[in-house]
Amino acid sequence: MTDFTDEELALDPHFADQFQTGFRPACQLYLISPPAIDADFAPRLAQALEGGKVAAFQLRLKGLDDHAIAALAPPLQAICAEHEVAFIVNDSIGLAKRLGADGVHLGQEDGDPRDARKQLGPNVQIGVTCHDSRHLAMEAGEAGADYVAFGAFFPTTTKETQHRAEPSILGWWTTLFELPCVAIGGVTADNAGPLVMAGADFLAVSSAVWEHPEGPKAGVAAFAEVLASKPPPPR
Repeated sequence: MTDFTDEELALDPHFADQFQTGFRPACQLYLISPPAIDADFAPRLAQALEGGKVAAFQLRLKGLDDHAIAALAPPLQAICAEHEVAFIVNDSIGLAKRLGADGVHLGQEDGDPRDARKQLGPNVQIGVTCHDSRHLAMEAGEAGADYVAFGAFFPTTTKETQHRAEPSILGWWTTLFELPCVAIGGVTADNAGPLVMAGADFLAVSSAVWEHPEGPKAGVAAFAEVLASKPPPPR
């Protein structure tokens, strides 16, 4: 097997500039829950969803078992349905099936997309964390994922990260593949511009919304300008 240096494997940051941009919908928000919530969180979620268009909400509660998460989920799921926001469960295929969730997001150690598809059916959205790896992303696509997530792009306190992605991976992916990609990791309204311009289909955000000094509604609203900064090309 041939060994390549990091330099030889590095992605040309101008790779996507060599190609004509195909049609992709404008970038959208993918909202992730705070690391910990309680029974009073539902009104905060409702406030956030009043701040602007949100495509999906992921319930990610590390350290809680499925029974505890299932107890917290119903009012959040109802709010998402009311606002036509996809309700995504993190990590657990079994919990997604139990709740009848709109989707499940899988880390590299959380199960195979093929198994998730078999258990959850054809209409449930399946996302896969791919860190900064083109190889993992292509594997996820071949396994039937509905979207891939790259990151972390910036320092984040929401979760411990060992990988740092560059915006160029978003341009590479969207140039070659139709499957949507999500940019995650320390994303704020102030630093998201390069990710949108590079081709991110979704911005995964958490603390930028929940810790916004004017509340979660203002946190979502703050992203309106950057999301509109790269309108989709005509069909």
